[in-house]
Amino acid sequence: MGSVLELRVLILRNNSLMGELPFSMKHCKNLVMLDAGENKLSGIIPSWIGSSLQQLQMLSLRKNHFFGSIPLSLCFLNGIRFLDLSVNQLWGPIPKCFINFTAMTTQERFLTDSHHHSYIVNHTIIRHMYNYDIIALLMWKGVEHIFENDKLLLKGIDLSSNQLSEDIPTELGNLVELVALNLSRNNLTGIIPSEIGRLVSLEFLDLSRNHLFGSIPSSLAKIDRLSMLDVSHNNLSGMIPIGTQLQSFNATSYEENQDLCGLPLEKLCFVKEPHQESVVKTQDENDDFLQTFFMSMGLGFFVGFWGIFGTILFNRSCRHAYFRFLNNITEKVMSRWQRW
Repeated sequence: MGSVLELRVLILRNNSLMGELPFSMKHCKNLVMLDAGENKLSGIIPSWIGSSLQQLQMLSLRKNHFFGSIPLSLCFLNGIRFLDLSVNQLWGPIPKCFINFTAMTTQERFLTDSHHHSYIVNHTIIRHMYNYDIIALLMWKGVEHIFENDKLLLKGIDLSSNQLSEDIPTELGNLVELVALNLSRNNLTGIIPSEIGRLVSLEFLDLSRNHLFGSIPSSLAKIDRLSMLDVSHNNLSGMIPIGTQLQSFNATSYEENQDLCGLPLEKLCFVKEPHQESVVKTQDENDDFLQTFFMSMGLGFFVGFWGIFGTILFNRSCRHAYFRFLNNITEKVMSRWQRW
């Protein structure tokens, strides 16, 4: 197979192929589409796919027995439009270098050039050009669809049903031409990055059955094209952002998030009114002031009383001087009274 150097489209889907992808395929540098999904292929995903097959625009290895981490060499596939590695046994983080998928950041056509739809056969005297069709059966938005030729105008990433872990890279927010993103059924943690809201072309987003926590970013409400959303079976909390788009989905899109509230869920959020909260805060401040004032008065009275009368009570000389002082005052007052 590696000797077929002009090979552009290779579809091996839905067979019982076992073992690893042959190393000789690295010589098929003109491959634009490789679909080896739904087989029994195993081993790690070969690094030569990214380093040698850099013309790939569509790669599907879904539903096999590949294991290990996603090779960083796949990030060399700058022209990739559709990447499907779902239903395998991949682990580790989602590579941040997916930001290099520049075809997912700009509006480009997929397999539409005549160079990709025809081939030339040289005879002894005449050259013949033959046209061919590209027909692909792809998992699209959770359902298998048949795409043909120019209808392959899709850009998506499907990494679902693996064992991927750690956070969702914020770098995915730069793939603004993504139409479908499926990261469901993994072991992803952390928050849903607000950068996902930059994917204005997104129609399908599935982050369900992970270990995500925190709130749903309000930026998701700005994706007008979003027709399917699933964040169920996580640890999300807080209020579902208010927006026509997010409230239009079924409650099942948000279920099994214990601390999530707001429509379309039946669990409503309790929000304190700012005015009421301000009044309560002011009342608390007044109570604290009065309590401090009375404590200060009590302490001052205690210190003053015992500072004066305690000295008179326990010191004999001071007590005698105090009573002499009272007698003198009394005598002066009485003498003046008698004069009047």
